Amino acid sequence: MLLDTASLYFRAFYGVPDSVRAPDGTPVNAVRGLLDFITRLVEEYRPTHLVCCWDNDWRPQWRVDLIPSYKEHRVVAVTPGDRPDVEEVPDPLEVQIPVIIDVLAALGIAVVGADHYEADDVIGTLATGAGMPVDIVTGDRDLFQLVSDAEQIRVLYTARGVGRHERLTDEVVVGKYSVLPSQYADFATLRGDSSDGLPGVAGIGEKTAAALLLAHGDLAGILAAAADPGSSMAPGPRTKINAALPYLAVAPTVVAVATDIDLGAPDLTLPPSPVDPARLEALTQQWGLGSSVTRVVAAMVPVS
Repeated sequence: MLLDTASLYFRAFYGVPDSVRAPDGTPVNAVRGLLDFITRLVEEYRPTHLVCCWDNDWRPQWRVDLIPSYKEHRVVAVTPGDRPDVEEVPDPLEVQIPVIIDVLAALGIAVVGADHYEADDVIGTLATGAGMPVDIVTGDRDLFQLVSDAEQIRVLYTARGVGRHERLTDEVVVGKYSVLPSQYADFATLRGDSSDGLPGVAGIGEKTAAALLLAHGDLAGILAAAADPGSSMAPGPRTKINAALPYLAVAPTVVAVATDIDLGAPDLTLPPSPVDPARLEALTQQWGLGSSVTRVVAAMVPVS
């Protein structure tokens, strides 16, 4: 099970009342909410391996170099040098992220990130190289491109909440968008995504994007048809595609999830009990995590 960690702790932060606080008054709603999400998911799916995938760089420069508007609306400060720009994160959430890291470490739940890459890329690399069935937990549609019945990769989509998540298989993706998961990245490239600052092709929405992919297979086929005066492509889409050629030359690289990062060989096994119980107890007392820690520890115990 691969967790899009930021997606989950943002959801916890906005979904759990900010009145949930540590003894010193520090908000811990995101910490407790994330732990409760992990408990629920582990109890329901009983994964043998569990990874909190991390955004070491939420807006990689190599993606920005290709499309400068990529996530630009979420930047609050540009950082000089080789460090990531500063993302807009509410202060009451920002102070909880180090606590989340400390608690996960004491539990022994793997946290995996890679410099210059997003959590999506870590997920893509681990999912496609897992050699076992994989569930990806996320509220991000970009990861639909990884769904594969053949490779036993599903997405547990949390847009309606962790407790009401959808299990996305090949059939579900086709039912939602009329494209195969293997076509989803091209579909997203054409459609664009305002939440990520991706403009898409002007005038091409979801229905037209799906129809073009149905007719021509993939983006390469669409570009070839647009360039061929004798193809079956209608004049309207042809004009729009040809007007967007500079964007279409770079956007697929931005939209595609990386699947070949060198992540080393971390131990991704979900331990049967906390690896540092003394540290976990100290953190539980310091931050008032109480029943959330009790429940997640109980969920880690294998079912005989």
